[in-house]
Amino acid sequence: MDTMEERREAIVALVNERSSITFAEIKKELQNVSDMTIRTDLKALDKAKRIVRIHGGAKSVENVIGNDDLLGRRAVRNVEAKQIIARKATSLVRPNTTVFIDSGSTTTEFANIFPDVNCVIFTNSLSCAVELCRLTNARVYVLGGLMNRNSLSAVGHAVLQEMEPVNFDAAFLGTTSFTYDLGFTCESAEDNAVKRAALSKAAQTVVLMDSSKIGRRGSFTMCGLDKVTDIVMDDNVPEEFRQECVKNHVSIY
Repeated sequence: MDTMEERREAIVALVNERSSITFAEIKKELQNVSDMTIRTDLKALDKAKRIVRIHGGAKSVENVIGNDDLLGRRAVRNVEAKQIIARKATSLVRPNTTVFIDSGSTTTEFANIFPDVNCVIFTNSLSCAVELCRLTNARVYVLGGLMNRNSLSAVGHAVLQEMEPVNFDAAFLGTTSFTYDLGFTCESAEDNAVKRAALSKAAQTVVLMDSSKIGRRGSFTMCGLDKVTDIVMDDNVPEEFRQECVKNHVSIY
């Protein structure tokens, strides 16, 4: 690279192209550039909000925004896909059951059109709780704890303690990303703990995920493909992903 600006632009391009990249991968691409120079570049680019530094590498700004941005901002992305997913998910709602609804923009869209049937609903999501207020036949329990302002959800020990004695017939879970090696992931350790608790307590585990999240790497693994029973997606399901679902006996809608 002839100049510092060209080198840093090359790093930004690499990060954006791969969404998430390790320090070793950057070093391999930028031959004859010292480790110290690369670290200085990453620090400067992170400060300029061109990339996001993580332990051992970097992520694209779009990747992080897609995973851990304020719920209000996420809600305006892929709106049509979220609506399709929500409509499909309603077909999995059964009367006289106990369900858990996770936090997130897609699950909030689902809560907005949740059928008004006789059932018991638990949620740690403030936005879902607001949408569920319209129901007259369901009993809605809002789990309380420390508020995550990004996901507008309650997290922490108090939430996990409230969930402990409850057995869910179905858990409707959101995710921020999926790769075949890491499984379903998110960017908040606290949110992830709630998701994992719901998974362990549910007979049927339903993941609501739009197709744009496939191929993105997240920081905290919720579970692998083999741990869910159903996945509800938009109409752009990659064939490779569909085949993996078949292999793992996962129903896809």
